[in-house]
Amino acid sequence: MALLAVSACDSGSDLRPLTVVGWGGSSQDAHRQAYWTGFTKSTGIALREDSWRGGVGVIRTKVVGGDASWDIVQVETEDLILGCEEGLFQRLDWASLGGRKAFLPSAAHDCGVGAMRWSYVIGYDGDRIKGPGPQSWADFWDTKRFPGKRGMRKTPKYSLEFALMADGVPADQVYPTLRTPAGVDRAFRKLDEIKPHVVWWSSISQVPDLLGSREIVMSVTSPGRLIVANRTEGRNFKLDWHGNIYAVDYWVILSNSPRRAEAAQLLRYMTRPENQVRLARFIPTGLTNVEANRIVAPALKKNTPSDPANMTDALELDANFWVEYGDQLTQRFNAWVAR
Repeated sequence: MALLAVSACDSGSDLRPLTVVGWGGSSQDAHRQAYWTGFTKSTGIALREDSWRGGVGVIRTKVVGGDASWDIVQVETEDLILGCEEGLFQRLDWASLGGRKAFLPSAAHDCGVGAMRWSYVIGYDGDRIKGPGPQSWADFWDTKRFPGKRGMRKTPKYSLEFALMADGVPADQVYPTLRTPAGVDRAFRKLDEIKPHVVWWSSISQVPDLLGSREIVMSVTSPGRLIVANRTEGRNFKLDWHGNIYAVDYWVILSNSPRRAEAAQLLRYMTRPENQVRLARFIPTGLTNVEANRIVAPALKKNTPSDPANMTDALELDANFWVEYGDQLTQRFNAWVAR
C-alpha cells in the first residue's frame, strides 16, 4: 500500500486518506503517473493506494462487514453489475462527469464509469520463439510446435472462451455454445489437453515476471504490461491479437465510503479527456472518453483495442453470461483444477 500524500485530509479530520484500489503492477504505476500524483498536487487531497485481484465477494465482505477502508475501486464488468444490483456501489452523478454521451456506450453505467478498454491476447517471449509465433488459440494449445509452459488466469472466465476458440468455434458462436451443457463439456475437454502445460496465475501483474523468468514461454495477457516491460526492462515480448477478448474496466465508489465528495472529485479528474490521453502515454490501453479517443495520437492506439486492425476477429466479453453462470462454472472449474 502506498501513500502519495500524508497531510492533506480535511482539516482536523482523523479520517484515513482517500483510498483508490487498482490491479497493481505497471497498470497501477501508469495510473499513478497519469492521475494520482497530479491529483494530489493540484487539489491537496491525500491519496492512498491499494491493490486487489478482483471478485465482488471481496467488496461484499468489506461493505456488509463495515470495513470502510476503500473508496474507489477498479472493477471488472460482472463485478460492476452484481455490486450495483446489491447496493455495494454508489450511483454516479453523470452530469458532474460530463454526461453519459461523453463516454463510449459500454463505459457508462449507473454505478461505474469506464477506466480503460482492454483485451486479453496471446503474449510470448520472442527470444525463445524465433520466427512466426502463435497466431491463434489453436497455436497456443499446440505444445508440439511451441513447446513450453503456458500462463493462464486461474478462472473459468476467459479460459473456457479461449478453449472453444482453440477447438475451432468462431468468436461469434462462443457464448451460444457455452450456454449449452454440451458446449461447456467441450470447453473442459479442450482444457484437459493443455492442463499439464499450464502455470496458473491469479494476478495479471505476474505475467511479465513469469515470462521474464522463463517459467512460461507464452501466456494469456493484457498487452500493455508486456509493452511496458519491453520499454523498461529491455524484454523482447511479443503479442498476437487474433481471437482477443475485450471488455471495459470501471471505476466505482463504494457505498460505505466516508470520502464520497473527494472520491467523486477524483473520478472527474481521471475521466477528463486530457488526463485519459496522458494515461495512454504511460501504458498502451483503450480509452473510454469519446473526446480522448478523438485527440489521442494514432501511435498511442497501436496495441490497444482502439485500433480496428486488432479487432477483426475479437470477442466481446459477455458479462451477463458470467453473472448468470459464473458461480456454477467457477465451482466446476475449481474442482477440475484441483484434480
